[in-house]
Amino acid sequence: MKRRLASAYLSSLVSISLVLLLVGVSSLLMVNSKNVSDYFKKNMKVSIMFKPEVLDNQVIEYQGIVDAFPFVASSEFISRERGEEEMKALLGEDFLSVFETSPIPVSVEITLHPAYVTGDSLEVVSAKIGQSDIVDEVVFQKTLVDALNNNLGRISAFLMILIVLLLFVSSVLIGNTIRLNVYDKRFSVHTMKLVGATKAFIRKPFLVKAAFLGLFASLIAIILLVVLLFVVKGELSQLFELFTPSMLFVVMGIVIAAGALICVASTYLLVGKLVSLNKGDLYY
Repeated sequence: MKRRLASAYLSSLVSISLVLLLVGVSSLLMVNSKNVSDYFKKNMKVSIMFKPEVLDNQVIEYQGIVDAFPFVASSEFISRERGEEEMKALLGEDFLSVFETSPIPVSVEITLHPAYVTGDSLEVVSAKIGQSDIVDEVVFQKTLVDALNNNLGRISAFLMILIVLLLFVSSVLIGNTIRLNVYDKRFSVHTMKLVGATKAFIRKPFLVKAAFLGLFASLIAIILLVVLLFVVKGELSQLFELFTPSMLFVVMGIVIAAGALICVASTYLLVGKLVSLNKGDLYY
């Protein structure tokens, strides 16, 4: 029985640690969801295309006006020559040969503050920028922006559901292990109850052991999470920069609290149920 119990504890420790690792990863994405959202929104560009006859100095002057708008985070002047070089890289060196004059307009690419990267806000931004007589059109990918905002909301909801499911799975794993341990000591518990031991006194050693199990599993999960983050840093360094140390400590706290709380809560309920059993029920 002791070998079976030790094997159950080891397997549960590994299983709980892996589940808590998934809880940690989900929590990390959930806690940093705003940073991740802002990261993608900051990479969304709005292009201001100017009329063919507009000179570079006029565009640069208007760029200064655009920079003063509260919704603009940064801007970049794209000369006709640079635009032609970029198009040559895409379409080949001979693409200009079919045109009498260069079809590439002078443009300015602007990056908006994340709060303005929504479908409705972009319409207002486009109208505001397009009021100038020298602007030909304002180009942005509305469908991509709408898809980004919708998907980020769905991802946040999915992560929340995933965390709840993972916590439920970990509580089941913990419950099975603790149930085996409690069942092994059911006669001792019954004897303690007969001599007048209170439920709190009977629960105490089980709760302490459960707390240590949860904390140990949490520490293993945190170590695995840190290792995983260093792997991510090597592959996706820009995305890694979104995970601030303060947020990482919050996630570690969530993992530790989840591991300890679920273990203690499961033990509390199971021991309480065991203490309430009659003598005849101990043999089943």
